[in-house]
Amino acid sequence: MSTSIAWDERYAGGDFQFGQAPNRYLESLTPWLRPGMRALALGDGEGRNGAWLAGQGLAVTSLDWSPVASAKAAALAAARGVAMATVTADAAAWTYPEAGFDLVAWIFLHLPPEDRAAAAAGALRSLAPGGLLALECFSPAQQGRRSGGPKMPELLWTRAIVEQAFGGLEVLELLEGTVHLDEGPRHQGHAEVVRALLRKPAAA
Repeated sequence: MSTSIAWDERYAGGDFQFGQAPNRYLESLTPWLRPGMRALALGDGEGRNGAWLAGQGLAVTSLDWSPVASAKAAALAAARGVAMATVTADAAAWTYPEAGFDLVAWIFLHLPPEDRAAAAAGALRSLAPGGLLALECFSPAQQGRRSGGPKMPELLWTRAIVEQAFGGLEVLELLEGTVHLDEGPRHQGHAEVVRALLRKPAAA
């Protein structure tokens, strides 16, 4: 298990490491969003996705394990005049509220397998019936590219990992392939990713 210190150092500068615009895949899911939905932005860093979701009228919790990032996320939301709760916590150890969210945004959150399983279990528990989970993460084909992503192969995602981690959710979309990233200085250029939109079955 690593610590948040390295990320604190990355986020300490005035620049936004991944830009201030939302992730493009998350943005493309706008037709699925509606004001008043409760959303959790996991590993939200400096708040670009959480603040954008809040701007769409969602009630957002932005979670990251870096206190430096959480402070920048809160400042970004304040600058945009939107309400957003920020939580500084480890996504693998946080106490996820039962059925607490209508949307979980899992955007470029790469964890060691055991931590990934713990966070996925928490995310599943926190989804309300009919809730959506949106995911974009780097795949093994990203190795060697300079457009971002972790260096350790065990942190990368595949379609099979998505299916294993979020079994029981309805697959609305599950794609693996090449995209072009333009998200701040750390995500630039062609990249290999997995994208998924999953839905928790409605209560019987």
